[in-house]
Amino acid sequence: MPRKMTLTTLLASLFVLSLQQLEAQWTPPSQLSRQEIVQDSQNVLAMPDIPLKAREDIFRIRVLEMDWDIGGMVYEPEDASKIPVGPDGKKIGVFVLHGGGGDHRSKDALARLISGKFGFKVTTMSYPGYLYLLNSSHDWPGEPVSPDGTLRMPMWNKDQPITHDQYEVVEDQSMMDRYGTVIMACAKEGTDFYHRMASFPVVFEEAAKDLMRRHLPEGEYSIYIHGHSTGGPFSFMLTQRVPNIVGVLGMENSPFGYIYSQLIGYSWNLPFNCLVEFTWRLSAMYAGYEALQNEGGTALMHLPKLMEQVLESHARSTTRARFKAEYPVHLNGSESLIAAARATAERLNLSEQETEELVRQYRSYPRELSGKGVKPVPPILFSIAKKSKDHTLEGYTKIVLPMFAAMDPAPKVHLVPFEAGYHSYSRSEPDLPMGLAPAMVKMWHDAIMGGYFKD
Repeated sequence: MPRKMTLTTLLASLFVLSLQQLEAQWTPPSQLSRQEIVQDSQNVLAMPDIPLKAREDIFRIRVLEMDWDIGGMVYEPEDASKIPVGPDGKKIGVFVLHGGGGDHRSKDALARLISGKFGFKVTTMSYPGYLYLLNSSHDWPGEPVSPDGTLRMPMWNKDQPITHDQYEVVEDQSMMDRYGTVIMACAKEGTDFYHRMASFPVVFEEAAKDLMRRHLPEGEYSIYIHGHSTGGPFSFMLTQRVPNIVGVLGMENSPFGYIYSQLIGYSWNLPFNCLVEFTWRLSAMYAGYEALQNEGGTALMHLPKLMEQVLESHARSTTRARFKAEYPVHLNGSESLIAAARATAERLNLSEQETEELVRQYRSYPRELSGKGVKPVPPILFSIAKKSKDHTLEGYTKIVLPMFAAMDPAPKVHLVPFEAGYHSYSRSEPDLPMGLAPAMVKMWHDAIMGGYFKD
């Protein structure tokens, strides 16, 4: 006699069936219209919230014979059984990196959206030195460029602050068209500042690997990585260095550094020991393009208003780090990376062979690894916003996608243009209170559960 099916069993069977159908049916869309984005956003925001527990993880790690303070957050359902299992039979984890000049707090709303609506476990990380550690809010005091001429320094180790006698202030105008005058703190050779700037790429790698190893361990989790903007090249760098990263969740994330430098037409040609301080000019770089997209050339007719908005935007952002140490990786600064590796090798008294091995390690950061026994680049799901300054459909079609196709082996890649939104994809606009984020996260969920990232 057939066993009577309970309501719970029926619902469980229907859920499994729906996942099987999704896996069999889901393919990436060619684009998402604004109407589809709005509808997806409304549907996601209307979903019931999963109760979460969120905890900060601030830890000290020793890398290259120096101690470093690293910060991040971990988000997961209070009920661990709510963490979904993907098509590969492992729990779903998402590792998120913020954009340049910020810290992990800028991805708090995104992390809560991912975990609170879909149940994925999420780990975020601040770039080494970017999180202020001398107050509980982590807000940076003052200005990146102080009225007295001193500059804001990274907090790589809260017990060993970088003092103002360790650098010289330098103004560079070699990239005026894009950045305006670049104000930098260039570390004096032999100082703690100098050695930490030289070590930054390796510390970034080791800190991220430590967080994923502890919170999203291999064998239990499959990791899907997302790096917004500047976080993109570092997320790609990590894809082949962390065994259980199985896919890239893209939205306005820069590709490998050597590809991104081709996309925007700039490479980093300044010394590794020069830290860039963000002034109002960075806000202006994006605001000018977005005003052109929204209003055309008439935007120049109210330039004073636009500049006031730029200055106000910059003033609101000064509680974040607003400096940048990662340009050699982000913009494929090969000579800078070689010099940084040699400076580190000299400090550690490495042999000639060990020095050359370290140079090879540094040079590999802006590009994919290749060769026998190397983990391939995992599948990638790119998406771009309609009003993005650098991440354009033409640029991806003519430069980014062909360069990924030329890799050996070439990873699975698909691009989804969103017909709305900005580079800051969580920025609100009419009918989109969280910008593109809800529709973006829904697409990520569908791609994961639909088997897009399975080999």
